[in-house]
Amino acid sequence: MTLNYQVRPGGALTGRIRVPGDKSISHRSIMLGSIADGVTHIGGFLEGEDALATRNVFRALGVRIEGPDHGNVTVHGVGMRGLEAPAQVLDCGNSGTSMRLLCGLLAGQNFDCELTGDASLRKRPMQRVAEPLARMRAEISTAEGGRPPLRIMGIANLRGIDYRMPIASAQVKSALLLAGLYARGRTCVTEPAPTRDHTERMLAAFGYPVERKGSTVCVSGGGKLTATDIEVPTDISSAAFLMVGASIAPGSDLTLEHVGVNPTRTGVIDILRLMGASIELLDQRQAGGEPVADIRVRHAELKGIAIPAEQVALAIDEFPVLFVAAANARGVTVLRGAEELRVKESDRIAVMADGLQALGVAAEPTADGMRVTGGNYGGGTVASHADHRIAMAFAIAALRARAPITVTDCANVATSFPGFVELAAKSGLRIKQN
Repeated sequence: MTLNYQVRPGGALTGRIRVPGDKSISHRSIMLGSIADGVTHIGGFLEGEDALATRNVFRALGVRIEGPDHGNVTVHGVGMRGLEAPAQVLDCGNSGTSMRLLCGLLAGQNFDCELTGDASLRKRPMQRVAEPLARMRAEISTAEGGRPPLRIMGIANLRGIDYRMPIASAQVKSALLLAGLYARGRTCVTEPAPTRDHTERMLAAFGYPVERKGSTVCVSGGGKLTATDIEVPTDISSAAFLMVGASIAPGSDLTLEHVGVNPTRTGVIDILRLMGASIELLDQRQAGGEPVADIRVRHAELKGIAIPAEQVALAIDEFPVLFVAAANARGVTVLRGAEELRVKESDRIAVMADGLQALGVAAEPTADGMRVTGGNYGGGTVASHADHRIAMAFAIAALRARAPITVTDCANVATSFPGFVELAAKSGLRIKQN
């Protein structure tokens, strides 16, 4: 389905809103609930296409899963060894998280299976997961170029390893830890920089021992997970679009409710604050083992910065909209060390640079980042390349454009932010879709 956004310039974002549930946590709640003993109840589940793809995969693996019904999901866990061989190829849709984490979880099963996805996912590299898993004796074959579809041969004798990741990646770390649940001995993963730790937190919530020391996390094989109740906070990656919108649009005063503020995910807040944004965390509390808060954002004059290297991995998914913040900042913003953006749903460095340039922004892509000079910009038509975060980023850019912006190929926004147009319009964005 072809879906485009038309966004008129101007407006401000105001009021109190709640964005959909966190995608990363929704994925993991289905995965761990499925291999736990007992019944797991999930609240606040993201009813987006990516998370639903994970649900559908585990249904195909023999797990009874009810819902979602208004964000409520019930998972009847089958235990560590209760998954069944699927009768068909497992379709991950557009979800790279599903595919990469499933590589680890399925590598230690006693059956073979095949993973595929949509045209976009079949272009994404999987070798950086398959290669370290092979060190654990996993057998995963890929299509040409290390891309899907993936054939996973179930191996009953995986072995634990010590692995130092060359590039920080929560998905690779999580895949190895999930494989480690089925491996003999200990599996330890050392990160070159901090990444989101939802897998470690949720394993602990399901009663599975996790060792953490500095930048290393370890699990030992042979344990079990016990069903629990999970309350999914709202997704800071989705909230980021409206946070940037409220920061750049004069007159804005927006409160985002019940947002997950896990310290491995708050790079977007730290970066925006360094740029001069007015962001307050209100009523900080815990929900399901994850820190949450209400976030109040008011308009502020932003300034260009050199984005600190230690923040890059903590904000990797938010850079499309942070580039929009940079386009509205005084001076120059420079990002380095973000080569992972080249292998997301699109090449987010190239696609964002092309779109910003089409609007008249001085955006210079580099191999591992971008240099953006803030200033006034116009309207026009921008291609999202079917990337949900690109589509939403350019919709937000219209708040400060001098002419309307049309964003093409926006159907995939439903993968992470169902209801984006309605919620953004309610807040004050002058957006329509056709």
